[in-house]
Amino acid sequence: MSRDADIAACAAIVERGDPDRFLAVMAAPSSARPALLTLYAFNLEIARAPWVTKEPLIAGMRLQFWRDVVSGAGAEPPRAHEVAGPIADLITSRSLPKPMFQQMIDAREQDLERAPFADLSALWVYLEATSGNLMALSVRALGGAADAPARAIGSAQGLANYLLAIPALEAAGRLPLPDGRPDTVADLARDGLDRLARAGRVAGQGRAALLAAWQTKAILKQAAADPAAVAEGRLEQSEFRRRGILLWRSLIGP
Repeated sequence: MSRDADIAACAAIVERGDPDRFLAVMAAPSSARPALLTLYAFNLEIARAPWVTKEPLIAGMRLQFWRDVVSGAGAEPPRAHEVAGPIADLITSRSLPKPMFQQMIDAREQDLERAPFADLSALWVYLEATSGNLMALSVRALGGAADAPARAIGSAQGLANYLLAIPALEAAGRLPLPDGRPDTVADLARDGLDRLARAGRVAGQGRAALLAAWQTKAILKQAAADPAAVAEGRLEQSEFRRRGILLWRSLIGP
């Protein structure tokens, strides 16, 4: 496939599987879009690996495929997959740290086990390794290097997304939170807001990656004020509000 075809394939995957991040990419400068689409497509592939089959062995093999793609980037021909070539090229061309990708993949082993997190600290470790690393890699791919602020923003975004997913996780027979009492949920959301507030600055072109967190603050504020909305699935923002927030962020800067 040509590079344009590769990116188009990644765009189609993100548009179907992660429409909010897709909207954020479309609000970013055109020069940032290929890298972001590639990273978000990779994230989708590893995130859904534990869910496409009930067989842990098969799901584990899917994650191992992506470990091999990452470790082989720049050293061997890409694997036969529409995302494998683009992500390998991006790792090589932007000198992205492979250990951060491996941490993202390793964290998905938690989803294979289908066991609850031991405590809220374990949940934050998971969110930092998945959404936190994704944000940090996105900033790096666009020319930034503020790993700590990006990871803090990304992990808060991950929490917001996780809270949105709780009704679906419970319907699938999971116990998503080690303590789901309203006061604990509210404290968890406030912890996410605190991470956002203390994140620090991401400067330069890498700031475009922060658009992906466009809904985070509003969702966490709602969860902190009305924790019952989490289990009841009432955290969703209206379409008008969602798009208005994104437009405002794209105009004033993320």
